Amino acid sequence: MGKLLLVGCGKMGGAMLDGWLARGLVAADIVVAEPVEAIRPRHAGVRVVSSSTEMTETPEIVVLAVKPQSMDETLIDLRRFAGQGSVFLSIAAGKTLGYFAARLGHSAKIVRSMPNTPAAVRQGITVATAAASVTAAEKKRCHELLEAVGQVLWADDEALLDPVTALSGSGPAYVFLLVEAMAAAGEKAGLPADMAMQLARATVAGSGELLRQSKEPASQLRVNVTSPGGTTAAALQVLMAKDGIQPVFDKALAAASNRSKELAG
Repeated sequence: MGKLLLVGCGKMGGAMLDGWLARGLVAADIVVAEPVEAIRPRHAGVRVVSSSTEMTETPEIVVLAVKPQSMDETLIDLRRFAGQGSVFLSIAAGKTLGYFAARLGHSAKIVRSMPNTPAAVRQGITVATAAASVTAAEKKRCHELLEAVGQVLWADDEALLDPVTALSGSGPAYVFLLVEAMAAAGEKAGLPADMAMQLARATVAGSGELLRQSKEPASQLRVNVTSPGGTTAAALQVLMAKDGIQPVFDKALAAASNRSKELAG
């Protein structure tokens, strides 16, 4: 491949870089533009610059891993690569294909993606969508780059990125909140705080791994744990009631999806 330019090397950008190198991407083919010295990578062979203005070669792919609020300024210099055929792969939440086209040119090759934070341990999932100008081969290259930190799905309809953001993009926070809530409930039931938190963390983490490895659907795994008339059934009667967990999640994801649309506007 040609040069790969990673713009921004925070937590997500750094996780992607680690994943690329672990999968055998040649370090000499990677240039990282990161103005903050404290988070610049120290990988042998990877060229690091403080600004994309120092990049003289035309990269095959530009990975945009900066915060959404920094994107306007970031794209000013990068526009020069759009006319030279570079593909732009964005992981910034809320920034649409139309947003990038307006700043890079309407013929620019743009892939918009929404990863999530388990990418840090290469267990993330990303949904991507591409502009019409992106070829199948270019989509494949972007797929390979995103796959370095987890699963990758593609959506033809960009509008799906809003509920995707609500479900998987924001979803890790919901899981962490679940751990907090379970631990707090355990403490109220009489457990020491540290024991309640350890039990909640291990239960959620272990259940997630079981779900990952199992071929059974989540609904069946739930049934497998639930003995008729037992303790789990008693708890699920509360959680699965009409005013239980489902309507709360419905409202939460709707709020997140609506906010994603607002940010895109």
